[in-house]
Amino acid sequence: MNIPINDEQNHLLVPTPIGLYCPEGDFYIDPMRKVDRALITHGHADHARPGHNHVLATPETLTIMAARYGERHAQHTQAIDLGTTIKHHGVDITFFPAGHILGSAQIRVHNKMQTTVVSGDYKRRHDPTCVAFEPVSCDIFITEATFALPVFTHPDDGIELQRLLKRMCQEPNQTVLLGCYALGKAQRIVMRLRALGYDQPIGLHGAMQKLFDVYAAMGCALGSVMPITRDTDISPGMLILCPPSALHDRWSRRFEPALRVMASGWMTVRARARQRHAELGLRISDHADWPELLQTIDEVKAEEIWITHGREDALMHACSLNNQKARPLRMIGYDDDEETVEQ
Repeated sequence: MNIPINDEQNHLLVPTPIGLYCPEGDFYIDPMRKVDRALITHGHADHARPGHNHVLATPETLTIMAARYGERHAQHTQAIDLGTTIKHHGVDITFFPAGHILGSAQIRVHNKMQTTVVSGDYKRRHDPTCVAFEPVSCDIFITEATFALPVFTHPDDGIELQRLLKRMCQEPNQTVLLGCYALGKAQRIVMRLRALGYDQPIGLHGAMQKLFDVYAAMGCALGSVMPITRDTDISPGMLILCPPSALHDRWSRRFEPALRVMASGWMTVRARARQRHAELGLRISDHADWPELLQTIDEVKAEEIWITHGREDALMHACSLNNQKARPLRMIGYDDDEETVEQ
């Protein structure tokens, strides 16, 4: 067992080089290396890693981890439903919805002295693929800060997707390559397009098929989606979803003439958009934007805010203006690079 650091205040959770650790319960939350007991907030790779001895997560997250890493991604797994509380070594553990992706959860850790909520990644927008975020009152709230700058105010994703549909109507003979992350973002976009009335078959890069199968098996109404192989007949104007890294690789060349589109919260930043060489940038994110971060901090009414993986300084300053305690965790390993994290 690694010795926790910064434990001078006897907090229920303490940061360690591996991740957030609960000394009383002897478990980690979203650890960055293999541990004996891990509680996992959601299935993205910077939070859910294989090789732990025991894993506690929602049924959906366990299914996603099995799809990504294999059925033996952990020695032992235990599913916990949202809203259910279990007691472990005197610590109450409850999972609440985070609204980030399918199966995503906040984790509330409670004992007689303190209640701490680890939000993981979260958003406050409607997402037909997952349960909406639920504010949970606590003493300490641990929040992400991926888009914690005032410039990040994400528009409604329906408006952004209407921009895409309008462009497709204007250029009906171009194949549309839409770069988006394979877990969460892609399925959300498809379901939102269906709600907007787009009923055409949607193509999938091969790297996306497995996770689309998971979502479909969990009841997400994705409509007609199909893997794109060498033998697939590509119709003019077809929409094809692919990982961002595939937008300009050899795989993409067969679809010319093609309209290249990127969906990410980072499309607000012009320099990031230029780096992607996308002809159309859609500002669609699976993370809370600046107003939503402030809204959430206000709603949970925590005495202290801990801030991790993102723009800590701006959020700390906002907390100080409200006379609210805040500290940066600066946890190494929660990567905010859009190539490795699902933004």
